[in-house]
Amino acid sequence: MILLDDLPAGLLALTDQRRQGATAAVAVAVATLPKVIDLSRRARRVVVANLIIAGAVIAGLVSWDLAGHLPLPLGVAGREGSTVIVGLNGMRLLRGSAWRRAGGPAVPRRAARRIASIG
Repeated sequence: MILLDDLPAGLLALTDQRRQGATAAVAVAVATLPKVIDLSRRARRVVVANLIIAGAVIAGLVSWDLAGHLPLPLGVAGREGSTVIVGLNGMRLLRGSAWRRAGGPAVPRRAARRIASIG
């Protein structure tokens, strides 16, 4: 049975536990910051490469169509093929090895578990 006198102490203990969890979350966020920065730089390079790939395919298809006769199915297949290549190129950043390859300290498992238990 909870007495009214014990209620503030119980709330204070809960607040202290949440504070410790929030501190762990901030520590993990700061520890992963170099990895996030490196991954964002790699993402920028992938986006630029994807724009170059898509632009080159479209320029090639347009020039082929203006210079000669480009069959419609071949034009559609070329455009959709470049879309698939761009998508697969971008999905490389979703692999776990992209995070492991990025610089910076690893995220401690204990802190990650503590963050998961907060929510």
